[in-house]
Amino acid sequence: MNQAEELNIPPLKFRPRAATSVELAIPTDVLAELERVAYYHDMSVSALIKLYIGQGLRQDTAKLFSERVLDVTAEVLTRHGQSQEQVDAILRELRSAASI
Repeated sequence: MNQAEELNIPPLKFRPRAATSVELAIPTDVLAELERVAYYHDMSVSALIKLYIGQGLRQDTAKLFSERVLDVTAEVLTRHGQSQEQVDAILRELRSAASI
Protein backbone atom coordinates (compact mmCIF):
# COMPACT_ATOMS: atom_id res chain seq x y z
CA MET A 1 0.00 0.00 0.00
CA ASN A 2 1.45 3.40 -0.95
CA GLN A 3 1.28 6.58 1.10
CA ALA A 4 -1.65 8.05 -0.89
CA GLU A 5 -3.68 4.91 -0.28
CA GLU A 6 -2.74 4.91 3.41
CA LEU A 7 -3.97 8.50 3.72
CA ASN A 8 -7.13 7.64 1.75
CA ILE A 9 -6.32 10.18 -0.99
CA PRO A 10 -8.19 9.43 -4.21
CA PRO A 11 -6.03 9.07 -7.33
CA LEU A 12 -5.71 12.05 -9.64
CA LYS A 13 -7.89 11.90 -12.71
CA PHE A 14 -6.70 13.78 -15.75
CA ARG A 15 -9.16 14.66 -18.44
CA PRO A 16 -7.98 13.89 -21.94
CA ARG A 17 -7.23 16.94 -24.05
CA ALA A 18 -6.78 17.25 -27.77
CA ALA A 19 -3.11 17.35 -28.68
CA THR A 20 -1.02 18.09 -31.73
CA SER A 21 2.48 16.84 -32.32
CA VAL A 22 5.14 19.35 -33.27
CA GLU A 23 8.68 18.87 -34.47
CA LEU A 24 11.25 20.80 -32.49
CA ALA A 25 14.97 21.07 -33.17
CA ILE A 26 16.85 21.21 -29.86
CA PRO A 27 20.60 21.69 -29.63
CA THR A 28 22.36 18.49 -28.61
CA ASP A 29 23.80 19.98 -25.43
CA VAL A 30 20.38 21.27 -24.36
CA LEU A 31 18.83 17.85 -24.97
CA ALA A 32 21.57 16.26 -22.86
CA GLU A 33 20.76 18.67 -20.00
CA LEU A 34 17.03 17.98 -20.39
CA GLU A 35 17.73 14.25 -20.17
CA ARG A 36 19.86 14.74 -17.06
CA VAL A 37 17.22 16.89 -15.32
CA ALA A 38 14.38 14.59 -16.40
CA TYR A 39 16.25 11.59 -14.98
CA TYR A 40 16.83 13.47 -11.73
CA HIS A 41 13.07 14.16 -11.46
CA ASP A 42 12.18 10.62 -12.56
CA MET A 43 10.21 11.80 -15.56
CA SER A 44 10.43 11.65 -19.33
CA VAL A 45 12.07 14.39 -21.37
CA SER A 46 8.77 15.13 -23.11
CA ALA A 47 7.01 15.51 -19.74
CA LEU A 48 9.76 17.87 -18.56
CA ILE A 49 9.49 19.96 -21.74
CA LYS A 50 5.69 20.14 -21.31
CA LEU A 51 6.21 21.21 -17.69
CA TYR A 52 8.63 23.98 -18.72
CA ILE A 53 6.31 25.18 -21.49
CA GLY A 54 3.34 25.21 -19.10
CA GLN A 55 5.26 27.20 -16.47
CA GLY A 56 6.44 29.79 -19.00
CA LEU A 57 3.01 30.04 -20.56
CA ARG A 58 1.35 30.64 -17.18
CA GLN A 59 3.90 33.34 -16.31
CA ASP A 60 3.45 35.13 -19.63
CA THR A 61 -0.34 34.83 -19.49
CA ALA A 62 -0.36 36.31 -15.98
CA LYS A 63 1.85 39.19 -17.13
CA LEU A 64 -0.40 39.91 -20.13
CA PHE A 65 -3.43 39.86 -17.83
CA SER A 66 -1.71 42.28 -15.43
CA GLU A 67 -0.89 44.65 -18.28
CA ARG A 68 -4.52 44.51 -19.47
CA VAL A 69 -5.73 45.35 -15.94
CA LEU A 70 -3.37 48.34 -15.84
CA ASP A 71 -4.57 49.49 -19.28
CA VAL A 72 -8.20 49.36 -18.11
CA THR A 73 -7.24 51.13 -14.88
CA ALA A 74 -5.66 53.93 -16.91
CA GLU A 75 -8.80 54.24 -19.05
CA VAL A 76 -11.06 54.42 -15.98
CA LEU A 77 -8.85 56.97 -14.22
CA THR A 78 -8.79 59.15 -17.34
CA ARG A 79 -12.57 58.91 -17.69
CA HIS A 80 -12.92 60.05 -14.09
CA GLY A 81 -10.95 63.21 -14.67
CA GLN A 82 -7.41 62.25 -13.72
CA SER A 83 -4.76 64.05 -15.76
CA GLN A 84 -2.36 62.04 -17.89
CA GLU A 85 0.45 62.92 -15.47
CA GLN A 86 -1.58 61.60 -12.53
CA VAL A 87 -2.51 58.43 -14.41
CA ASP A 88 1.15 57.84 -15.34
CA ALA A 89 2.24 58.36 -11.73
CA ILE A 90 -0.44 55.95 -10.47
CA LEU A 91 0.56 53.30 -13.03
CA ARG A 92 4.25 53.69 -12.12
CA GLU A 93 3.36 53.20 -8.46
CA LEU A 94 1.23 50.12 -9.22
CA ARG A 95 3.94 48.59 -11.40
CA SER A 96 6.56 49.27 -8.76
CA ALA A 97 4.46 47.75 -5.99
CA ALA A 98 3.65 44.69 -8.11
CA SER A 99 7.12 44.45 -9.69
CA ILE A 100 5.62 44.26 -13.17
